[in-house]
Amino acid sequence: MKRYIPLAALLLSACATEPAQQIYAIDTAPIPASVETAPMTGTGDKADDPAVWVNVANPADSLVLGTNKDEGLHVYNLAGEELQFLDVGRVNNVDLRGDVAVASNDETNSISWFAIDPVTATVSHVGDTPTQKDEPYGICAGQVGTTYYAMPTYKDGMAQVWSVETDKMSEGPELVAEIQVGQFGQLQLEGCVFDEANGQVFLGEEEHGIWKLDLNDWSAAPVSVDTIAAQNGLVADVEGMDIWAGADGAGYLVASSQAADRFVVYDLKAPHAPRGVFTVTANADGSIDAVTHTDGLDVSSAALPGFPKGILVVQDDGNPASGVDQNFKLVDWSLIESALGLD
Repeated sequence: MKRYIPLAALLLSACATEPAQQIYAIDTAPIPASVETAPMTGTGDKADDPAVWVNVANPADSLVLGTNKDEGLHVYNLAGEELQFLDVGRVNNVDLRGDVAVASNDETNSISWFAIDPVTATVSHVGDTPTQKDEPYGICAGQVGTTYYAMPTYKDGMAQVWSVETDKMSEGPELVAEIQVGQFGQLQLEGCVFDEANGQVFLGEEEHGIWKLDLNDWSAAPVSVDTIAAQNGLVADVEGMDIWAGADGAGYLVASSQAADRFVVYDLKAPHAPRGVFTVTANADGSIDAVTHTDGLDVSSAALPGFPKGILVVQDDGNPASGVDQNFKLVDWSLIESALGLD
């Protein structure tokens, strides 16, 4: 059952830019967080977007990369302990494929590139690619065969497509397309994710909804997946998104519905039916607080210690108060699967 309630009592975080709106209530499944990362100590809007790197040889040594949009990139283990900090400037979003990560760096107006050593499980900054456009905002990575893609997104609704062959990384990527995706509201794009298995890329227009692009034809028009107006759970800002990947292209798209402190799950395959909505709550003993106003998120379907069906990692706006000691929460995907009745 959906009903409208005023937003007046809702305190928006610094990263939520939409005006006051009417937010509808919708049934949500409460899912407790399992682990939280060390905080980005202090006040202000610091933490933004995570990415999960799976150590194939030793899953227990897998990593969570997290952006600090004031300073650089933090690296955590699965227990939430900070292992590294890379002082690379104001990186907003981060994503990876294999052992290569990319981040949108709005201090240098570039794509920052990182290499992850699979033997030592350490991250190093290897260079920057100027985007030829001010303030790259979101970013996502993809890989088709030997072609690695980086897609920065912008506040004017534009998405760029950069590509490089994996055996020519040192030569740097080439800009192969610029696509006007945002078409409504304030046009602003941030979250995006490649779904290579089904040949599509999902992007969030913060004030409007979710679009998809044809990975095999960058000239094809964006296709609408869901809108805020459809009332399936989305509200502004539509923020981080990622994929839980199953076999044969099956799986789920997860999107952050920021102002409502909730997450919407869709079938990965068209017609992308909504499968449910959940919130991330405090754990049973209260040692980990609930998640509010999530910006970026990441999902891995790889079996990891303590997370047999994979994990969801989400940014938390407040730890526990809004804008204080922001960090990332790790959620057991099997709990989401059970609560929403996913296959």
